[in-house]
This record gives sequence, C-alpha cells and structure tokens, in this order.
Amino acid sequence: MQPETKPQRRPEPETRPRPAAGRPAPEAGPDQPDHSGHPDHPDHPGHPARWLILAVVCLAELVVVLDNTVLNVAIPSLTAELGASTADIQWVINAYALVQAGLLLTAGSIADRYGRKRMLLTGLVLFGIGSLAAGLAGSAGQLIAARAGMGVGAALLLTTTLAVVLQIFGAAERPKAIGIWAAVSALGFAVGPVVGGLVLSHYWWGAIFLVNIPVVLFALAAATVLVPETRDPAAGRPDLPGAALSVVGMTALVYAVITGPEHGWTSASVLLPALSGVAGLVLFAAWERRTPHPMLDPRLFRDRRFSGAVTGVVLITFGSGGALYLLTQQLQFIRGGTPLEAGLAIAPFALTVVALNFTGVSARLIRGFGLPTVITCGMAVLAAGFAVVALVGDGHYGGLLSGLLLMGVGCAFANPAIAEAVMGSIPKEKAGAGAGVNSTLAELGAGLGVAVLGAVLASRFSGLLPASAAGADSLPEALGRAAGEAERARITSAFAAGLETGQLVGAMAVLAGGCAAGYLLRRAGGDGGGDGCGDADGDPGAGAAVSAGTAVSAGAAPGSGPDPGAPEAVEPGASAAPASSAVPGRPEGGPGRGDRR
Repeated sequence: MQPETKPQRRPEPETRPRPAAGRPAPEAGPDQPDHSGHPDHPDHPGHPARWLILAVVCLAELVVVLDNTVLNVAIPSLTAELGASTADIQWVINAYALVQAGLLLTAGSIADRYGRKRMLLTGLVLFGIGSLAAGLAGSAGQLIAARAGMGVGAALLLTTTLAVVLQIFGAAERPKAIGIWAAVSALGFAVGPVVGGLVLSHYWWGAIFLVNIPVVLFALAAATVLVPETRDPAAGRPDLPGAALSVVGMTALVYAVITGPEHGWTSASVLLPALSGVAGLVLFAAWERRTPHPMLDPRLFRDRRFSGAVTGVVLITFGSGGALYLLTQQLQFIRGGTPLEAGLAIAPFALTVVALNFTGVSARLIRGFGLPTVITCGMAVLAAGFAVVALVGDGHYGGLLSGLLLMGVGCAFANPAIAEAVMGSIPKEKAGAGAGVNSTLAELGAGLGVAVLGAVLASRFSGLLPASAAGADSLPEALGRAAGEAERARITSAFAAGLETGQLVGAMAVLAGGCAAGYLLRRAGGDGGGDGCGDADGDPGAGAAVSAGTAVSAGAAPGSGPDPGAPEAVEPGASAAPASSAVPGRPEGGPGRGDRR
C-alpha cells in the first residue's frame, strides 16, 4: 500500500510591509528580502530617460491646452476676418469640446489595448492635421469640422500623456511627475493669451492654429525615439458596445450642459439630449457590469478611495471652472480690460501652480502628510482664494492678486494629489482608462461649473436690474438701455453682485469637495495613498483595488485576467526601462489601501 502524500502547498512569496508616507523604507535583512528592483518600490528609479520623456509628453499636453486659450483671444479676429456669426463661434468652440469629452473614456481604453505610445503618436498626427486644416479653413463650416478633428487628437493626447507618465516613473517620483503634468495645464492657461496676442498682432487668425504644426512635428520625432511602448497584456476583446454607449452618453450630456444657459434648462433642445445622455450612461454602466472585458469596471465606484478621488475631481473642476469663467468676465466687464489684459492679470494664479509643482513642493507635502490631508487643505485654500477674489476683487489689484495667489497655492496642492488618488485606485495596466476617467470628470465638472455658476450670475443680475433694463440677457445689452450715468452705475453694480454670488457658490463647492474627498479617502484606510508595493495591512500587491473586501479588477471578469505580478506587455524593440517600467501597480502616495495578490 502506497503511503498517502499530501499535496504540496505553493509557498507564499516573502514580503515586507511598506513604509508610511514620508518615512524611509527599512533596510532589507535576513527576514526581509529586498524588493527595490520592483518598478513600484519607492527606491526604484523608473525608466532611465523618464525626465526627457516627461518633457515630451508635457509638450504634447501643452499644445492641446494652448489651443483653447489662444482661441479665446482670436474670437474678434474670427468674427471680422472669417465673417463668423455668434452661433458659428460657439460651434467652433463646442465642436472641439463635444468630440473631446465624448471620446476621452474610449481613447483611454484604446490606448491600454493597442499601445499607449502608438495612440500618443496617432493623437499627435490627428491634432496636427486638424490644426493645418483649421489654419487654412476658408469658411466657418470648414473651421468647425477641423476643430472637431482636433478634438479627436486631443482626447488621445490627454489620456495617453498621463498614462505614459505612470509607466515610466518609479513610485517615489510619481507624485512630482504627476504634479508637473498637472501644472502644464496651468502654464498653458497663463501663456495662452500672451501667445495669442503676439501671433495676432503680426499674422492673420489662421496662424494661431498653424503654430501648432512645428510643435507637433518635434513632439512626434521625440516621442518616436524616447517613449517606450506599453499596453495591457490581458485586454481581451474590444468592448465596442461599451465604447459606443459611452461616446453617445457623454456627448449628449456635455451638449446639454454647454447649450443649457443659452437655450434654457427646461427647453426641449436641452432636456432631450440631457435625458438621452443620462440614459446612455445608465445603459453603459449596465453593460459594463455584464461584459467579461469591460472598458471601465463599474465596481471601481464601490472603492472609497476611487469614489473620494472622483468626488474631488468633479467638485474642484466645478468650482474652479465656473469661478475662473466668472473672473474673466469680472476683469473685462468690471475692470474694463481686453482679453489679453485679463489673461495677464490672471497669470499669477497659473504661475504659482507651475512654481510649486515644478519645484516638487506639492510632491513633498503629499509624501509627508498624505493624500487626504493635502487634498482637503489644498481645496480649502483654493476656496479661500475664490472668496477673496469675490469679496475684494473689484477693488485695487492688490486684493485680487492676494486671492489669485491663494488660488494658485490651493490648486498646486490639490490637483496633483487628486490625480494621484484617481490613478492610484486603478491597476497600472489600466492607466489609460484611469486617465480617461480623470479627464472625462474634469471636463464634465468644468462644463457644469460654467453652466451652473453662470446661471447663478444671470439670476442675481436680472433680479437687481432697474425697470428700464429688465429682461436684458447681458451686461452690454442692459447698459444700452440705461437712462443716464446713475442707472449705468446701478447696472454695473448689479452685475458685480451677480459675479460675487457666483464666485462664492463656486468657493463653497470646492470646500465641500475637499471635505468629502478627504473624508472618503480617510475612510478608505491609511492616508489614501499607495506606493504600489502593498496595502495598509502590509500585504503586497499592485493589481486591483480592494474595497470592503471586494476585489475590483478593472477590465477583467472575476477570476479571468493575468497574474497580478505579471509585467505589462512591452512591444519588441521598445526602449523599456531595466526590469520593465510597466509592471501593474499604482502610484506612490503614502500608506493607504492597496491590493492583495
């Protein structure tokens, strides 16, 4: 009789708990093996050319941001030289926004599936071709079509740039890298009006689009040489129904948000697309729960860390987008500045964001205090800045400047921390999908902020108008009906009061978002961060986010998908980092909830 043999149990890998944020990792000893070669370990340096690659992807991001801010300065030239009507101008702006917002989720998923470098290059090509077509457009219709094409390229660029950053940086440097990536938007916001003013002072309106071409060509050449190709090794079949539903839902919803202030929120032309958008997104969520290879796993929203992060994204962009929109009107209508002068007046806000992120101050705060604290405090300071601008911004510029500096400090701390929290909640092999979620919610939040705070302004303004200007839809129209200087002053004061009320509502939204995001991230465990090497209990893992004991694997059905420790697929010949810079994991941000293998 053969002796009974017990099945051999697979030995568990030796692990060590990760250190708290801001604390050095313990030295490896006899009972603590060294994991510093793992790309998500705090001591792993990442791709050897990571800072050059970051410069390239930030250049690609900058050209997208600049295009929008430059266009705002060119609106008078488009009206005079192209013969564009007010409706044409709105569609030149809205066609780009609609296409970009509708495609962001799909673009991120495509990048994960077919290669982030490949989609980065495709985005640059599409954006360059669209810029060329826009610069040479001979009619408003041609310009609108070209802008829609640029929106396709912009959607690919906004998602792939952030996804590439996550692949090439080690855990210790990711917060600083994400901070620099986030600051580029502020840089574009600051220099866009200046660039636009300089170009239009020497050339015709089409030059504002043609200046993109040399930048795109340089970025194409540099990205081809430097950026490594990475993709999700277990992407599965394309989720075509999910992609179609997300595009239809987001496009219809954003269209309703954009056109609501103009046509009225209860009009059929707004309600129909709004209901269609909501229905499309509900069907999208239902489909994503059923399909074995979802584009975005809805179970992520059960994760408190993810929920806290996206709450912060929506509310900070809601308050910031709306309040900055009102601020530009304040500078032009109340202070009497030109669009270029308004852009220069707001520049201290953007330059503060750039300075604090490029020097790594924000990243050090994240490592030292954790994501919840930095997000809550950053959004509180941002809200205080909005309140200062609302209450003293129509007086001497010194009062406005103090508010702008507070806004810059708060934005510099909160924005990269929120992006870190969003991307850290999603497995690293789904970085494109995570970037798509982050960008989609930012677009939606900013659009809602402009619409809602604009409605608050309009309501307050109309309620304070004298009888002679009753029913006026804008300040210029109301001033045109004024009978004498005293009535003009009263109308201007009514508009200033509307701006103040709208900005204070935006400040309250930002403050509420900071408190909600910080609370949810703290409830998630630890400081809400993660270094990709383990969870708060000391268990290693860099795969799916875990919430209330439920594993969430974005992009794969339970039990399917790759080994969480398997490296991402890297294209042959790609200049990947030693030991692979594309291993599934999450950005570092301090001890928080992680994943279990």
